[in-house]
Amino acid sequence: MAEKDEKWPENVKGKFYVDEQCIDCDLCRETAPDFFTRNEDGGYSFVYKQPETPEDEELCMEALEGCPVEAIGDDGED
Repeated sequence: MAEKDEKWPENVKGKFYVDEQCIDCDLCRETAPDFFTRNEDGGYSFVYKQPETPEDEELCMEALEGCPVEAIGDDGED
């Protein structure tokens, strides 16, 4: 399960975030490319835009549920 106190500083403020468990598998970026991107130097994903519609949130939840190391959290700052 993702930990708020271990989330990457690049995550934009909001509900979803990626923490330091990320293994750079690309699943979240393929599932929800409008919300997840990659830190090229560090080799990990982070949330660069929060979802605004129910459809957007559904894509982010799909990424969260598919994450093999549970590095995506949905209990960030609203």
